[in-house]
Amino acid sequence: MSSPVTADSVWPRVAKLFLLLLQLCIPRASPQPRRCPDACICTSDLLSCTRQMLHRVPQALPPTTSTLDLSHNALTQLHDHWLAALPHLEALHISHNQIRDLSLRAFHNASFLRYLDMSSNHLQAVERHYFEALVSLEELLLYDNHIKRVDENAFAKLSDLRKVYLSWNNLTTFPFHAVQRLGIHKLRTLDLSSNSLSSIPVEVLAALPENIGNGLYLHNNPIRCSCPLYLMLQRWNQRGFSSVKDFSEEHICKVSDNVPRSLIKFLKHRHMFENCSASTKDPHLLHLEVVVGQPILLTCNTSLPHAATTYMWITPHHEPIKHPGNSNRSLELYRNGSLRIAAAKPWLSGVYVGLAMNSPYNFSRMCEFNMTVLYPKAAAETFSTGLTTLLGCIVSLVLVIIYLYLTPCRCLACCKKPAPLSPPQECSAQSSILSTTPPATDGPNRKASATKHVVFLEPIRETQNGKIRLALGEDFPDPKHPKVLQLKSDSESISSVFSDTPIVS
Repeated sequence: MSSPVTADSVWPRVAKLFLLLLQLCIPRASPQPRRCPDACICTSDLLSCTRQMLHRVPQALPPTTSTLDLSHNALTQLHDHWLAALPHLEALHISHNQIRDLSLRAFHNASFLRYLDMSSNHLQAVERHYFEALVSLEELLLYDNHIKRVDENAFAKLSDLRKVYLSWNNLTTFPFHAVQRLGIHKLRTLDLSSNSLSSIPVEVLAALPENIGNGLYLHNNPIRCSCPLYLMLQRWNQRGFSSVKDFSEEHICKVSDNVPRSLIKFLKHRHMFENCSASTKDPHLLHLEVVVGQPILLTCNTSLPHAATTYMWITPHHEPIKHPGNSNRSLELYRNGSLRIAAAKPWLSGVYVGLAMNSPYNFSRMCEFNMTVLYPKAAAETFSTGLTTLLGCIVSLVLVIIYLYLTPCRCLACCKKPAPLSPPQECSAQSSILSTTPPATDGPNRKASATKHVVFLEPIRETQNGKIRLALGEDFPDPKHPKVLQLKSDSESISSVFSDTPIVS
C-alpha cells in the first residue's frame, strides 16, 4: 500500500513548482551592447576620442570600430592586448601624445591594422618587437619623435609595408641594407629627411631598384660631401626621381666635419663638383629599342654560381617577377636569370631591373634595361610634311600659269585671220560691243539686239538735244573715217547700242 499524502509532503513540491513557473514567466535580461565612451564620438565604425586630455585609453570600446582616433591627448603608455576587443580595427591614429616606448604585446591582436600614425610622440627608438605583430601594416608614420636608432629587423616581418615616415627625428645612422629586403616586396616610400645622418653607404643605395630610389628621401641631412654621393643623386635627378627632383634645393652636404655649419646646396651649386661630372652615365643601364610584337630576351652576366643563386626582375610597374613568371606568362623568368617578354607592347616600356639573390636577405643588382617599344614605320610614308607642302605649292603655281596663258581667246573677231583684200581688223580697246551670238545679217540700219550689252570704255564728252555724241580717240582725227562707228540713240531710251560692224562709205 502507498503511504498517505500529508500536508508536509505536498507543500515543498508546490513551492518548487511555483519557483519554476516564476523563472519561466520572467524574461531574462539580454546583454546590453557596449556604449560609446564618455567624451568620445561614435559612428557606425568610427570612434573619435581626440583632444580630450586622456591619460589612459577608455574602457569598453565598441567592437565594430574600424577607425580609432586617440590623437592630441596625454597618453603615456599602451598596455598589453588593449586592442583585443577591436577585431575589425584597420586604422589607428595616436599622434600628438606622450608615448615613450611600447610594451612587448602592445599591438598583439591587431593583425588587420593597415594604418598606424604615431607621429609627434616621445619615442626614443624603434625596437624589433614594436610592430612585428602588425603583419598587415601598409603605412607607418613615426615622424616628429625623438628616435635615435632603428633596429635592423624592426620591419623584417612587415611584408605589406608600403610607406614609412621617419623624418624630423634624431637619426644618425640607419640600416640601409634592410631597405633591400623591404623593396623586394612593396616598399615605395622611405622618408629619412630632416635627420642627423652624417654618412650613407652610397654603393648600397646606388644598387637599389628604381622603385626604391624614387621614394627614398634624404634631403636636409648633414651628409659628408663626396663625388659618389653627388653622382648618385645627380643620376636620380636625371632619371626624374621625385625624391630628388622635388627637393633639389634642400639636398645639402657638409664640406668639413670640423665646421658643423659648412653646409652647401650641392645640387644647386654644381660648379663645386665639376671634377665629378666625368662619369655621370650609369654603367649598369642599357638602352634597348624594340618593335611592337617582337619577342625580347633580357640577359645579365653574373659571376655567381647558378646552383646557389635565384633571380628576380622588377618591371617598370614595380611588379616582382620570379620563376617561372607572371600569371599570364607574358613575362617568363628562366632559371639562369634571363627574362623573356613574349611580345613587346607599348605599356611594357620602361626600366627592367635584374637582381640576383644568394641568400634570402642578400640581393645584388645585375643590370638594368631601359626598353622603349616603337611602332613600325609605314611603307607609304615617303614624303615628309615639308616636302609635301612644297610640292603642293609648285602644282598650284603651274595651274595658275596655265590659266593665265593657255586659256581660249574670248574675242572671236580677234581670233579670225584677216581677209587678203579687206583692211585688217583689230581687237583694241575701242571695241565696245560683246555679242553673245554672232550677227545673222549685216546692214547699216540694223537695230540692236536686245541680248547685246553695251560697254563704254572712254568717257562721254558732250551731249546736245538729247543726242549722244561719241568722243573720238586720237586714232580717228577725221569724223568721216570709214572706221567710225555709227551711233544711234533714241531720246526716249535710256540705253545706247553700238553697231556690230563698221559702216563703210
